Amino acid sequence: MSVRAQKPKEISAKAAARPLLAWYDKHARVLPWRARKGETADPYAVWLSEIMLQQTTVATVGPYFMRFLTRWPTVEALAAAPQEEVMKEWAGLGYYSRARNLHACARAISSEYGGKFPDTVEGLGRLPGIGPYTAAAIAAIAFGRCATVVDGNVERVVARLFDLRDPLPAVKPEIREKAATLTPAKRAGDFAQAMMDLGATVCTPRSPSCNRCPINDLCDAREAGTQGLLPARAPKKPRPVRRGACFWLTKGDEVWLRRRPEKGLLGGMMEVPGTPWDVRDLSPAPGIKTDDCHRNVIETSRKGRGGDKPGTDDPLSHAPLETEWKLVPGLVEHSFTHFHLELEVFTATTRKKLIPGRDGMWVPLDEIAGEALPTVMRKVAAHAMPDAGPLFAKR
Repeated sequence: MSVRAQKPKEISAKAAARPLLAWYDKHARVLPWRARKGETADPYAVWLSEIMLQQTTVATVGPYFMRFLTRWPTVEALAAAPQEEVMKEWAGLGYYSRARNLHACARAISSEYGGKFPDTVEGLGRLPGIGPYTAAAIAAIAFGRCATVVDGNVERVVARLFDLRDPLPAVKPEIREKAATLTPAKRAGDFAQAMMDLGATVCTPRSPSCNRCPINDLCDAREAGTQGLLPARAPKKPRPVRRGACFWLTKGDEVWLRRRPEKGLLGGMMEVPGTPWDVRDLSPAPGIKTDDCHRNVIETSRKGRGGDKPGTDDPLSHAPLETEWKLVPGLVEHSFTHFHLELEVFTATTRKKLIPGRDGMWVPLDEIAGEALPTVMRKVAAHAMPDAGPLFAKR
């Protein structure tokens, strides 16, 4: 796509806001965190939903939001909750640093602000886990501040309105600049939600319904016939693949789990013990087919070749217990934002009540659904015990 050759026309805030707000008054989505017409927005609900909605769909967030709100109906109640319980409720929603920051933010609001949210972009931006976008969204939606809110849906609407053909992410500053010119002084929160709804239901990524758009007469891309191509995106870099192994150790109807370090990926979550996730090649030696029991060379002994302990390059050197491990055929695959993960899963049983020198705990299998297990670990559990898969689904 060639870069735009001519400067787009200017669109006044009034010209965009009047028809869009009239459309929103009739067609606004009904969402559990959104105030209905005539109601006052609850800052706690707005904040909670905005944190959950970061890089997560509305359909996914809905049940989590309702569980959180039912269990912790106020920011003070959330602040008083143990972080472990918050992480359990968040399990499966992903991007777990959001949950840790959510809890830290609730505590800050409760202890430093008397349970009241700051009502300005600047004040909100000083809180844990609240960046420029979230601060603007809360300020506009919860407090009626004239703040410009730009999420993925709004980016698409603005890129098309002004026919901005430079690719994302480089064009983001220009999109934010143009979006700011559209934000009205009054009903800024409703305008922000109207732009979001327009992008979600009408100005969709593929096949936008331009004939139903209340501001289609203002759209440069529609006039140029480029609406289906925008926003343009720079080619994605290949996602690296990391590999590792997990060890599913059971004792009767219990499984051995451990907690990940507080900082870092999946910080504070529970996990099935395993190796580091790195780019090591866990494939068998040349000439050995992975189809032949997948890791023939690894499962030959599993107690160490010839009675020796596994070497440090052997995945079993990271096992929580020296015993006979059986490799489960196939791999568990999971994609994170910056890499794709492939995990081997080994299973074993024991009668030991304690695992010397290993951090962890025995957890009843029928209680795993309520543990703070991230999605990748629920996949590992289901792979290790396919017949018990429903036990590991998030409640």
